Amino acid sequence: MTNTQEPQNTNTSGALAAAKAAAGLKLYDTASHAVSSFTPIKPGQVGIYVCGATVQSSPHIGHIRAAVAFDVVRRWFERLGYKVTFVRNVTDIDDKILDKAAAAGQQWWERAYIYEREFTEAYSKLGVEPPTYEPRATGHMIDMIDLIKKIIDNGHAYVVRDADGNPTGNVYFDVASWPHYGELTHQKQTAVSDAASEVTDAMGPSVDNAGNDKYNPVDPADMSPDKHDPRDFALWKAPKDSDPLDARWNTPFGTGRPGWHIECSAMSHRYLKDMFDIHGGGLDLRFPHHENEMAQTRAAGYDSAARWMHSAWVTAKGEKMSKSLGNGLSVPAVLAEHSAWVVRYALGSVQYRSMLEWSDQTLAEAQSAYDRVANFIERAGAAVGEQPSREEIMAISADALPADFVAAMNDDINVSGASAAIFTAIRSGNTLLSKLADRADSDVAKAEVREALVNVRAMLDTLGLDPLAEPWVSDGAAGGAAGAGADSAEHDALDKLVSEQLAERAEARKAKDFARADAIRDALGAAGIAIEDGPQDSTWSLK
Repeated sequence: MTNTQEPQNTNTSGALAAAKAAAGLKLYDTASHAVSSFTPIKPGQVGIYVCGATVQSSPHIGHIRAAVAFDVVRRWFERLGYKVTFVRNVTDIDDKILDKAAAAGQQWWERAYIYEREFTEAYSKLGVEPPTYEPRATGHMIDMIDLIKKIIDNGHAYVVRDADGNPTGNVYFDVASWPHYGELTHQKQTAVSDAASEVTDAMGPSVDNAGNDKYNPVDPADMSPDKHDPRDFALWKAPKDSDPLDARWNTPFGTGRPGWHIECSAMSHRYLKDMFDIHGGGLDLRFPHHENEMAQTRAAGYDSAARWMHSAWVTAKGEKMSKSLGNGLSVPAVLAEHSAWVVRYALGSVQYRSMLEWSDQTLAEAQSAYDRVANFIERAGAAVGEQPSREEIMAISADALPADFVAAMNDDINVSGASAAIFTAIRSGNTLLSKLADRADSDVAKAEVREALVNVRAMLDTLGLDPLAEPWVSDGAAGGAAGAGADSAEHDALDKLVSEQLAERAEARKAKDFARADAIRDALGAAGIAIEDGPQDSTWSLK
């Protein structure tokens, strides 16, 4: 990728007219510890920057949770009618990349590119929309160097020099010179803490939590005795002796490479200019990365993001999922056992700010959700004689969606409430289907079923889960390793077994053996099968 890239999404024409529902959107802000009404900086447009992957090794479920969470945020903005510019960076130069490449006998840039492609494939398989721009850190060295110059000129950074007065390549941000430092993570105690922020403070790294941080270890450059203040952090750092020659850049302040934090300041400014609407990322980036990023951006003379949003972790037995703890689950390994639709549903099953416990039960519940969704969509499509086109589903405005779904999404992207609204609509749709044959006004009845089908699919699409959209269609009804064949075979087998039970129940009712008929119904109900009795026959669906 070069410094300037063409947008990859299709929502690039002029500003759109926002839906009326947009006026009700409220989002949490990490800096204020409060949920507040969202007002875009530019009418009809939203700029979002989300910190992407450090491509040192294969993606695991913990990495992808943030990508899915902010994909849902983006999709809701688009459903509200906003033109969204979505930037997600790639960190392709880093101590871990250099060290792991050397240990594996690889070029550092080779390793970075291999794992960048793995992340891209994981995003694609899980239905994450491509960003408008996806800049690499190595493509923006000039931007970073220029930004550091501005910070130095403004008196908020210093160059470390050797005994002869020559620059060493180390440049540090002067925290003492910046009175606003700590405002994002509340070191200044300028905001009243709420329940959500207390959980964040307890589990997430912050300036309030001293000591060794196993999730976000300190950059060795930040341990230098050359710093004026322990809080100062590296903007640029001299190379280690082991660093390859092609991992060093010449600058006015010496040869070296960028500190971790400066890249996002440079790239967010490059693609979104001054103040933009939302800066997002995982909870573990809140400190030091985002605190430092906010400080250096503003110290350079630029506005920072108007709102900061952080997605919580995926946990396994209460502990953050991370490679350092040895409990990471790689995306390919998970997709080998579960469909991609099911994995995405599981990753997005709770609000982005809530910790997500990853377990077999989480995946089983997601599979059950898929079965219910697919069953209704298949039956409703057959009943009305067609499936609404993708173009029709994508064109549905937020104003046309069920009120309970809109209210949930506008409540800080409450996907749990949104999912509840979807299954409420599915239950209502199943009731309409069960009565369809008994309706004299069959055309009106079919129109009601079709409306329910459109609503369900449009709500699912807002969460990236319409089974008839890409990538699920190409990869099979549910996507991923299982594919359409396996899912279809499982459904066919279940349908055959249930149909046999329904036939036996019908015979019992015909013989007026109601005790036997009720026993069959109750047994199916206990197994999670809902029975709808019609004038001609009975139908079934998953509860």
